Amino acid sequence: MKVMVLGADGYLGRPTADHLEANGHEVMRIDSFMKRHMLCDYGLKPLRQTGILGSIRSCDVCDRGFEGFVRIFGPDAIIHLAELPSAPLSMRSHANAAETYKNNVMSTLNLVWAVNKHVPECHIVKLGTMGEYGTPNIDIEEGWLDVEHKGRKDRVLYPKKPGSFYHLTKVHDSDMLAFCCRNWGMAVTDLNQGVVYGTDTGHGDTRFCYDHMFGTALNRFIVQAVAGVPLTVYGSGGQTRGWLNIKDTLECLRLAIEHPAEEGEFRVMNQFTEQFSVLELADLVFDVANACGLSPQMEHLKNPRNEMEGHYYKAEHTKLLDLGLEQTLLTTDVIHQMMDYVFSHKKNIVEKQIRPTVKW
Repeated sequence: MKVMVLGADGYLGRPTADHLEANGHEVMRIDSFMKRHMLCDYGLKPLRQTGILGSIRSCDVCDRGFEGFVRIFGPDAIIHLAELPSAPLSMRSHANAAETYKNNVMSTLNLVWAVNKHVPECHIVKLGTMGEYGTPNIDIEEGWLDVEHKGRKDRVLYPKKPGSFYHLTKVHDSDMLAFCCRNWGMAVTDLNQGVVYGTDTGHGDTRFCYDHMFGTALNRFIVQAVAGVPLTVYGSGGQTRGWLNIKDTLECLRLAIEHPAEEGEFRVMNQFTEQFSVLELADLVFDVANACGLSPQMEHLKNPRNEMEGHYYKAEHTKLLDLGLEQTLLTTDVIHQMMDYVFSHKKNIVEKQIRPTVKW
């Protein structure tokens, strides 16, 4: 198929485009390089920064000029990864919240209008987040909920309880795309992704962030263990989420485009493989680091986030398994591999950018 990957310079976007090409698809890569500029502006250095590929078209999806790429390429599928992915950034200031809203919501709005005008049969795959759901006291279904109220039944989108302005933008995206499916007959898959970890993409290096703004917990813990600084657990560490290896992200995106949603269908899949609390992950890293002779330490920080630290969490995630996803689970071998990778780039670690500075 002809697949357009938006955000193709990112941690997920770059290996996704490589993975699709390796599986025989024709890929157009789009990116504005906004993330590179932001990291520079905030003085944040990735553990590994990749070079810019010559095959990437420089374009801001928030710019109406993006429509021309859609018209000329005529994609069968578009994977939307071109959004700012940071909850702390979105809560840092009014300017950062506005920036997150403008980039995330406007990029999706431009996308649906371009598709409806030029390639209405194109399948849109949007990378959402499990954070849209929050931590409800009932099981989390895959996007939809069957309800009975005062003797009547209906099927509604699962209620959302986002925990930051970033997560709010993702909820707005989901509502917008569901609206377009109802009104324009679009085919959309919304992949509500858990937290991604990992360094081995199977397609070479990708950007690896471990800072307090863009780094995810497991990646940060492993960098901290290698650097010899305490693993920073927020609060009690009881916050439970869905997690998946970056290899599984690439496979989920491939499976989604190769098994598209139907015309007029807003299909939601919960994209994760395992559930862990933050403390469980810290304990896993602590044990592996100990076995490697690293003498790790752990520090419980006052939680900088307004979130529940002890809560019920059980989320369904069967649809991608039904499509054939073979899971890459978190094992001690995976943690060892990640540690080896971080050791190979240890000289690039900047300790002062790990501890949280944004509180809400």
